[in-house]
Amino acid sequence: MASLDLSSKSNGSNFGHGGHEHARARAKMVERLRQHYHIRDERVLAAIAAVPRHLFVPEALRGRAYGDHALPIECGQTISQPFIVARQTELLEVTKDDRVLEIGAGSGYQTAVLSHVAGQIFAIERIAELARAAQALVRELRVFNATIKCFDGTVGWSEFAPYRGILVAAASPEIPQPLVNQLAVGGHLVIPIGSEKEQRLIRVTKTETGAKTEDCGGCQFVKLIGRHGWEQ
Repeated sequence: MASLDLSSKSNGSNFGHGGHEHARARAKMVERLRQHYHIRDERVLAAIAAVPRHLFVPEALRGRAYGDHALPIECGQTISQPFIVARQTELLEVTKDDRVLEIGAGSGYQTAVLSHVAGQIFAIERIAELARAAQALVRELRVFNATIKCFDGTVGWSEFAPYRGILVAAASPEIPQPLVNQLAVGGHLVIPIGSEKEQRLIRVTKTETGAKTEDCGGCQFVKLIGRHGWEQ
């Protein structure tokens, strides 16, 4: 796989798309995350406030982009509820010095949010159409510290491992071992685990002697398809 030039960084200068109406809706969404859902990491809240979520959903749904719910996107996939995006990002506990691996980039919204809190983001999307569109959109928004590729995310992206954070935006029946292997000691893997209908958001912390897991609550995601996830 070709190496990646990560010398440029996102300055966020084009994140103001959408005018006053979208800006007001985005501000309300952020306040809901702070007050109702108790998201405490101000860097995460600032990232959510900066990214124009309405650009990552189908045009017909843009009026609902800042609501408290997931939304369908192309190819039968979804863009996660804003709370889930914020919660997973917060649980990673990464900084601008860290590399992050994202599995299930979808429309690229989570990728854009991560670009504000991490140093380098390597995102994987198994559906080629979504990967191409997401990559184009994040570049349009001047996100230069992230790249999105199309392949099986359950095997990870070993070329740039280890990662301080790994975020998985699709549910697996069990924790994929390749992702644990590519996690740095002290780093966090945040992943939904369970059946198609009942899942728990799990945080795995890599230690010198193995790994420990925490249950961070119930959730609902599409299936993680791949060699170390669901077959279909």
